[in-house]
Amino acid sequence: MTLVAVATLSFFSAAGADDIKLPDMGSPADAILSKSEENRFGRAIMAQIRMSGQVVEDPLINEYINEIGHRIAAQTNDGDHSFEFFVVNDSRINAFALPGGYIGVHTGLIEATRNEDELAGVLAHEIAHVTQRHIARSIHASQRQSLLSTALMLGAMVAGIAGGSSDVVQAGMAVAQGTAAQSQINFTRSHEYEADRIGINALHDAGYDPHGMASFFEVMARQQPASPELRAPEFLRTHPVTTARIAEARNRAQAYPRQLVQDSTNYGLSRARVIAERFDTPEQAVAHFEQQPYEQQSNIEKYGRAVAYELDGRYVEANRIFADLIADDPQVIAYHIGLGESQFGLEDYAAGIATFDRAVELFPRNVPLIITYGEQLLHLGQAERAHALLLDLMNNIPPTPEQVRLIARAANDAGDYAESYYYMSEYELMTGDLVGGIRYLQRALALPELQEIQRIRFEARIDFIREYMTEEQLKQMQRSRGQSMVSNDR
Repeated sequence: MTLVAVATLSFFSAAGADDIKLPDMGSPADAILSKSEENRFGRAIMAQIRMSGQVVEDPLINEYINEIGHRIAAQTNDGDHSFEFFVVNDSRINAFALPGGYIGVHTGLIEATRNEDELAGVLAHEIAHVTQRHIARSIHASQRQSLLSTALMLGAMVAGIAGGSSDVVQAGMAVAQGTAAQSQINFTRSHEYEADRIGINALHDAGYDPHGMASFFEVMARQQPASPELRAPEFLRTHPVTTARIAEARNRAQAYPRQLVQDSTNYGLSRARVIAERFDTPEQAVAHFEQQPYEQQSNIEKYGRAVAYELDGRYVEANRIFADLIADDPQVIAYHIGLGESQFGLEDYAAGIATFDRAVELFPRNVPLIITYGEQLLHLGQAERAHALLLDLMNNIPPTPEQVRLIARAANDAGDYAESYYYMSEYELMTGDLVGGIRYLQRALALPELQEIQRIRFEARIDFIREYMTEEQLKQMQRSRGQSMVSNDR
């Protein structure tokens, strides 16, 4: 478990103390975060991580990681915890949990796993840290540590998770007098073992091989550098793996019947996409997937090859592969998406639209399919159709912030400026900017073409948002409104 998950208090120095109010840390009992505070802190950190630009927005990968994460969380969750799983574009092998149930996985870890059970094992461990409230318990245990020192330490940790340079992270650690603070905010050994125990049980109950966790621990242990001067993988520095811990995980897994589970197609597809995207150039990605003759490759390897061809602009070859894959297994949505994308790349727009339309009939309201199709329609200038398609999806399935930005773009291009402002307001709220959210609604209310039903809806939304704003945020709005009025008078 990464150190970031321990205490979010830290990060708010970097995020801006004016925007986020820290709880009174008074007594030891007060120092334990409530679940509502954990949720609030998690949202604040998540907003900063999104702003770093390191969150992977690939809808296929996002859907998969949330699918496997929620499947496991359903076995451990008592109903009091909500979870959101996301992927960080970082080649370092690591995963982490934030307050409020936000769980991140590095692309490097997805690539390092040898099978789906190992990936599930890592997620199960992080989920257990959340359900057992190790974050609040660790804050309580370290409450004697200087709040400022802890804040600087954790701010550096979050910077590292968000893709910050090692120099920045190390500087933050030094300022915080790293060694002393580290010993205070690390999860205890008992927390790690507890997360292993609960995670292994969840793996079994979710239908995964309970040996998956220990299996990945063994993989990482073999990467332990022989010399302490050599840099250990990120996972080993944030999740210390010992022979005793591996042995205990193995022994716990032995208590369950061995489950030989075949990797899901979505695991292979997601991993192939991660691998194709991690190369510096498309040519390197193509070379990687061309190492084996096409005839000897599995469907997953052929898919990775086709994705690499698309990245390299070789749409003819990609189109041929996707057509072969659909003929072999028409139930895989990613193949239909790839075929449609390659047809658009070849400027065969009629064929691309036909491919996506057929896929939408086969797989209605599938998130990766609709998001990709919406993007393609926008490129073609069919904004009204894209808006309608995306609105139907988002009225039925909770969107991510970037997906909300996409529908805002569709509404704007379609000339529906009031709804575009409304969507951008929702985007600001999802990323933690309440003041920005109200500003977009106020801009919508100033539109001359605004309909009465929209005015009522937008004003009601503003009143709702105000209830959750701090005094400082309310003052900030008043100052901003006053400056705007002065500007208009001029």
